[in-house]
Amino acid sequence: MTRRPELLVFSDLDGTLLDHRSYSWAPAAPALARLRAMGAGVVLATSKTAAEVAPLRDEIGFSDWPAIVENGGGILAPGDVAGADRAIYDHIRALIAGLPAGFTGFGDMTVDDVSASTGLSHQDASRAKARQFSEPGLWTGTDAGYAAFAEAAGQAGLCIQRGGRFLALSFGGTKADRVTELAGKFAPKQTVALGDAPNDIGMLEAADLGIVVANGSAPDLPPLAGEDVGCIRRTVGEGSQGWAEAMLQVLDELSQSGADIHHG
Repeated sequence: MTRRPELLVFSDLDGTLLDHRSYSWAPAAPALARLRAMGAGVVLATSKTAAEVAPLRDEIGFSDWPAIVENGGGILAPGDVAGADRAIYDHIRALIAGLPAGFTGFGDMTVDDVSASTGLSHQDASRAKARQFSEPGLWTGTDAGYAAFAEAAGQAGLCIQRGGRFLALSFGGTKADRVTELAGKFAPKQTVALGDAPNDIGMLEAADLGIVVANGSAPDLPPLAGEDVGCIRRTVGEGSQGWAEAMLQVLDELSQSGADIHHG
């Protein structure tokens, strides 16, 4: 029987649960401990691969919950590690080869290149290249060239999502789609989503409460649906510190009888 948690949290990683510069989640440890103690679920929702997410999910203590990987391209089941099936990825790469020039994907980069572009360790950069559902990369062409690239990608059946640093091409499926799917499966009493980038907007708006985590290294997100009535909040603190402050506030509110996390 599928358990029904009181609270199910969906969280982006880079710039949200993980500090934008150090990739540390240490400031969020007290909030994560409280979530574990109350039996809440934490579903990591990220552009990262299953190979990257599995060890991190173990570290934070939520390996018994699924994770959303590659911007919603797939789901990493509880307890699983990276899958080996790369057929979808290989198809995406073949289509990209026929598009206008200007996009450099992870598949075009060495492990050292990915490490330099992301700040990841050599091991983590290798995991980032172990893709199954999407191809992230950098746009190095002109604005006009990007418009032509995006149009051609759409005609080829590819979707483009913009994250904090990279473009990601896939056959569709978003974080928001997966949030809706998993919320339907687990039927939590409340859902909270946290993110910092444009590719998080749909996820933030799909949850009962969305929290925009401040990121001084990226442009501010525009006003979001529901923000005027308190269904979207914004943090002052950045990255994992902002994540921790916001989630501790939510947990304090939920501990009060009859609290409504949409407001206050």
